[in-house]
Amino acid sequence: MEPTQTALIVPIPEAEEAVGRFRASLDRAASWGVPAHVTVLYPFLPPQQINEQALAVLRESIAGIPRFDVALTHVDWFGDTVVWLAPQPDRPFRELTAAVWQQFPEAPPYAGVHSDVVPHLTIGDDAAKPMLSHAAETISAHLPINAAIDRVRLIAGTPDISPWRTVCEFPLGATPPAAAGTELEAVTA
Repeated sequence: MEPTQTALIVPIPEAEEAVGRFRASLDRAASWGVPAHVTVLYPFLPPQQINEQALAVLRESIAGIPRFDVALTHVDWFGDTVVWLAPQPDRPFRELTAAVWQQFPEAPPYAGVHSDVVPHLTIGDDAAKPMLSHAAETISAHLPINAAIDRVRLIAGTPDISPWRTVCEFPLGATPPAAAGTELEAVTA
């Protein structure tokens, strides 16, 4: 079956060990093959609109945001039905969303349902509160989880029907000079 939707995500493989078993039963997207991630933009363009021009605009927009380090520092909730990990800082994720949305205004984050888009890594959604609470407590013991963010992934699939696959990955821009010097010092120390 041909994909019906696309999304832009930042995979965070460093979180898989802590969240993987919970996401497998509490987050539908995990069953679609979507890894632990922070969403940049969903839904993005319909798959038939992903062409060379769209890819070039994405590449340029994403390259304008420098690579960054993030820590998943604490568990938080949307109401009592969605449990998630909070990335700190969250500003680079917000900048990624804004940069892409500015170029593709026809694809607002979450179809425009939320006035404020909060960067997060979903652990579980729409499951029984005791199960979500257990996941939150267990995962809290593994925090913080540190990750180096250097790319955005375009994925495509059909919710609940076909597995999502990677269409393309886009590298973030170069690390700012001050941070690059710090990295170099850490490597040579």
